[in-house]
Amino acid sequence: MKLLIRPAPEITIKSKPVRRSQMRQLRQNVRKLLREFDHGIRVDGSWDRVEVTLPADSELAEPVLDALKRIPGISTIQEIGEFPLQDIADIASQALAASAGTLEDRSFAVRVRRHGLHDFRSGDVARQVGTVLLEQGGARCVDLRQPDITVRIEIQQDHYHIALSRHRGLGGYPLGSVESVMTLISGGYDSSVAAWLMMRRGIRSHFLFFNLGGANHEDGVRQVVHYLWSRYGASHSAKFISVPFDGVVAEIMQSVGHRHWGVVLKRQMLKAAEEIGQRNNVAGLVTGDAVAQVSSQTLTNLSVVDRACDQVVLRPLVSMDKEEIIRIAREIGTEPFARNMPEYCGVISQRPATRAKLRNVELDESRMDPAALAQALESRTECHVDQLLDKRAAPEEVEMVTTPVKGDVIIDLRHPTEGDRTPLCLSNNDIVRIPFYELSSGFAALPPARRFLLYCDRGTMSRIQAGQLQAEGHTNISVYAPVH
Repeated sequence: MKLLIRPAPEITIKSKPVRRSQMRQLRQNVRKLLREFDHGIRVDGSWDRVEVTLPADSELAEPVLDALKRIPGISTIQEIGEFPLQDIADIASQALAASAGTLEDRSFAVRVRRHGLHDFRSGDVARQVGTVLLEQGGARCVDLRQPDITVRIEIQQDHYHIALSRHRGLGGYPLGSVESVMTLISGGYDSSVAAWLMMRRGIRSHFLFFNLGGANHEDGVRQVVHYLWSRYGASHSAKFISVPFDGVVAEIMQSVGHRHWGVVLKRQMLKAAEEIGQRNNVAGLVTGDAVAQVSSQTLTNLSVVDRACDQVVLRPLVSMDKEEIIRIAREIGTEPFARNMPEYCGVISQRPATRAKLRNVELDESRMDPAALAQALESRTECHVDQLLDKRAAPEEVEMVTTPVKGDVIIDLRHPTEGDRTPLCLSNNDIVRIPFYELSSGFAALPPARRFLLYCDRGTMSRIQAGQLQAEGHTNISVYAPVH
């Protein structure tokens, strides 16, 4: 079986040197990925195509087609029949056989491409083949503008191809044909779609995760990153870098005015990302920001955030609405991950600034201890994406308690401002207020003989922190999830 791959249209309009480079990259990517199926698969190519030949009697057609549909830079994949060139009558006969059962009462058009010297023209082939298909194939009519079926024939010197079926590819540029970037990934809808869009554009991406929620959150992010890379970017190696950012969050909440929490957090992330990106030789940073989706993503605030670093910040979702983002996530397969990914709910201001002033934000930021960011960078971990699931810790099952028993201690993880606004009241249980960002140090001072139930408004942060404590060996941890 032979497959004919056409590059995305944008590649065909490049200058000769750029086009040669991109087609060479596309062939390399296809060859590397298909080698995983069978070393006998042959990948050849030329100026405007890549040809894939599967071993005789191979059952690899379906998995190979699935893999090709996910390789950036491919416009179409055609399953083709290859025949020696005899005459136009033979071409018409083979076209009729290839179209058997597909033309019944439908319109069609014949498209012919010819390379080399022959005693006939492309139009001669199209007319004679069309006549045979119309008279013997059961077609309703010829429609050269909007046909139901297009019969594609390509003649090359002493042989010709007939397309048996045609499949859409991913489009974009071949991965690795553009510079590398560092994508800030949280595992949710936005960042995973942003990462996919950059890979589709041919941009190799490393993945940077700022851990605000402990081991369980990182476990989920590892899964979605590995999924994205294995399906759309496995032709190139990539790194996964995790930076523990709870200390930075604690410093922000203690030193920065609450109206600037979100903006300052984003600025701190970009500062860290720029330093890590420089060490990995990337040409830009990628985020999942969309204009006006949240308070830190107004145009004014995005401008203030960008001033935190000199690196170019790319935002492929900038004009998309949430519905469109979720639709893409569903199409590329990241929607189930994002739907079940915990959303970080710690840095929430009561009245966040939507038009922050750079000088005011920088003044707030100057009150922070720079050691917090330095420590986060020093504590980062790195591994190659293909090793992510090997290093993944098994998720912990966290018990959810709706009615605490006497003797249980409730740990209120909310920020003090939230606790003051809506205090938690229970008559039969002690309540200890430890903000989530201080739990790692505050928990050690609690008596080990009691059972502790973690609480936050939405239940997300409490589950994350409970899982982290369980992973550290604490067995007296559950989550308080009252029925509202």
